[in-house]
This record gives sequence, structure tokens and C-alpha cells, in this order.
Amino acid sequence: MNKTHPPILLIVAGKSGSGKTTILERLIPELKNRGLKIGTVKHHHGDFDMDIPGKDSWRHKKAGADKTIVSSPNRIGIVMDADHDHSPEELALFLSDMDIILVEGYKGENLPKIEIFRKEIHERPLCIQDKNLMAMVTDTKLDLSVPRFGLDDMKELADLIVRHFSLA
Repeated sequence: MNKTHPPILLIVAGKSGSGKTTILERLIPELKNRGLKIGTVKHHHGDFDMDIPGKDSWRHKKAGADKTIVSSPNRIGIVMDADHDHSPEELALFLSDMDIILVEGYKGENLPKIEIFRKEIHERPLCIQDKNLMAMVTDTKLDLSVPRFGLDDMKELADLIVRHFSLA
């Protein structure tokens, strides 16, 4: 796809255990099949280490490097300190060459969102009153003002995303 716009930010919201990551694992290939460059952001509420203790990049970071990049012919990883919980818009700067950035979490942000709702996980949808809700992926019938998709309807969900953001 020819890049003529900044990347689209799309929130994938839902309670813990609702299947956000599983839906993303199934949605990403559908969007890739349409020729899109896909970035992802996973919001985490606490500290985490993605580097392996004892490895060189871990040692660089522990020694005080503000930002450490690991590069290989197949991947690049960045580990850096943060002075605040970065918004999806701030994180998009690291993914500026993508067509769309799927953001897992950040349900309170004023950005377009898709909610994953499973009745056995929580009583009612989190984003039902959110003006930015553009679709619901659910295993139950709901009275909605937005399109509803089943947990297996990833092709149809990808079609909606491509149409909604004019990504074709």
C-alpha cells in the first residue's frame, strides 16, 4: 500500500481474559492479506522486562543506557525508560511507517475502538456508551448501534476496518 497518511490508531478493548490477544492473532493475518503494514501496541499497567537477564542488551540497559536497540537481520527490538505512561499517539511515533496500529488496551482513550465482549468474562460491555466504538466482537446477542461480529468473523471485521478507514 502506498503510504499517504499517518498510521491509523485502532483500540482493541475488553476486560482481561476476554480474548483481545487471540482476536488480534487472528485479525492481523486478515489485514496483512490486504497488503497492509500492521503495527501493534500492548498496554501493560506495571513494570516488565522483555529482555533476557544476562544478555548483552540487558546488561547495556542495566548499566544505564536510556534506550537499547537489538538488531538482527529479522527483527529490531527497543527497550527504553519512560517517564510517564505514553499515549497511543506518542507510541505511534515509533511505528510511523505502518498503515494501521492495533492497540491492545487503552480503552479510555478518545480513539476508534473495537470491543471484545464475552458474557462469561464480564456482565456488560465496557465501551457501549463510547462514541468511538465502531464494532463489537462478541459471543452473545446484544442490542447495538454498531456492527456486531462473532468471535470467528475476522475476515468480515477486517473488511469493515479497511472500508471504515479507506485503507483499500
